Amino acid sequence: MTEYTPLSEEIIRHITDAVAPARVIRDPEKLADLGKDASDIMHLPELCVEITSAGQAAALLELANQYRFPVTPRGLGTGLAGGSVPVHGGVVLSLARMNRILDIEERNMIAIVEPGVLTLDLKETVRARGLFYPPDPASYDTCSIGGNAATNAGGPACVKYGTTREYVLGIEAVLPTGKIITAGVRTRKGVVGYDLLHLLVGSEGTLGIITKLILRLIPYPPAVSTLVAFFPALTTAMDAVSAVMSKGHVPSAIEFLDRHCLQLVGDMLPFAEAREAQAFLLIETDGMPEAVTAEIEAIGHICLDRGALNVIMAPDSLKRTRMWEIRRAVSLRIEESAPVSIPEDIVVPIGRIAEFADSLPAFEGAHGVDVYSFGHAGDGNIHLIINGTAREPVDRCIEALLKKVLAMNGTISGEHGIGRGKRRYLSLELSPESIRLQREIKHIFDPLNILNPGKIF
Repeated sequence: MTEYTPLSEEIIRHITDAVAPARVIRDPEKLADLGKDASDIMHLPELCVEITSAGQAAALLELANQYRFPVTPRGLGTGLAGGSVPVHGGVVLSLARMNRILDIEERNMIAIVEPGVLTLDLKETVRARGLFYPPDPASYDTCSIGGNAATNAGGPACVKYGTTREYVLGIEAVLPTGKIITAGVRTRKGVVGYDLLHLLVGSEGTLGIITKLILRLIPYPPAVSTLVAFFPALTTAMDAVSAVMSKGHVPSAIEFLDRHCLQLVGDMLPFAEAREAQAFLLIETDGMPEAVTAEIEAIGHICLDRGALNVIMAPDSLKRTRMWEIRRAVSLRIEESAPVSIPEDIVVPIGRIAEFADSLPAFEGAHGVDVYSFGHAGDGNIHLIINGTAREPVDRCIEALLKKVLAMNGTISGEHGIGRGKRRYLSLELSPESIRLQREIKHIFDPLNILNPGKIF
């Protein structure tokens, strides 16, 4: 374990002098808010510094190496794995005030932004210019671009457009030692040297602090069409998803809710079928109008052929908006329904989604818990929320579920990352040699273990 130095008044004075005019926060109430994210993990920092430039981050990290105190980078605190929680105290380095869209180059179809930019703000700003930034994590109206990059966030659009990593062309980052580097390019291709860009993107703030991003944009799709389908069982719905994908269709979103989710939010859905169904699919396609219409109709027929109780084509825009609001809010209702509620996000091969769904009732019975499943059926990324009356059976169920996922050639995290919450499960998926190499990479970047310690490993 690394030994860290508590922040004395002298050290705090040095920090304040070095990062001016950054905002230094010492108020206990504000620090309490900065000591947690959207997980159930919490630890108070000793200090927060709200930086406005890469130079301030560099100055803070130089002092951290000199005095040996930990620094935990933080976006807007929407993570679900404790990745921005300062588990060793020290300083929270907040990027919330670095929130400017610096430039949008329409001709080159790139955006240059600071890390604190709200994902929704970027999406709306570029859409007004006929451009599209596809990544859309569930918290897109409250999360930041920098946080998305640090965790390689995904969302419903991943099935067609990929994760955040596919849209980050270049970054400016401050290394744990206080050195500022750039990585990546401003072009669509570039293979000069090792790919430090994609090592830093997804590293959960353990290898560097991203202070600027160059993002790839694409033309905004001219048409979107939607269908909803109700099924008598989750396995039937997942069979339909596999059939849609295997026949060459690539929708822009395929979202699902299981029977537990429908019991909680079915009354909010504007369809009578929601009260009887055991599973629900929301499928969207986008592109040129003629192609979109033909594709959504073909997908609807596949759903009916695979046993859908009903398929409702192209509901009006108000209903579509309402459905997405319900889909994005479903986790909140689930978490409010039990004393212990732990979210997980796993990925299984698309062809085995139905098999995994069929196994969930056995886990519920074996551990005395409720397992809610929903999420991105199109890429096999299933969000699970395990509810129970006590933590121990919930934890046992989670470990058993993760082992099942790995036995099916899946992965234990599709979007949320490892952070603090999942680090005890890392060795279930990665070999000792893989973990050793990754620890050595961390040591090369951060020899004194200053930046975001206690995460991943």
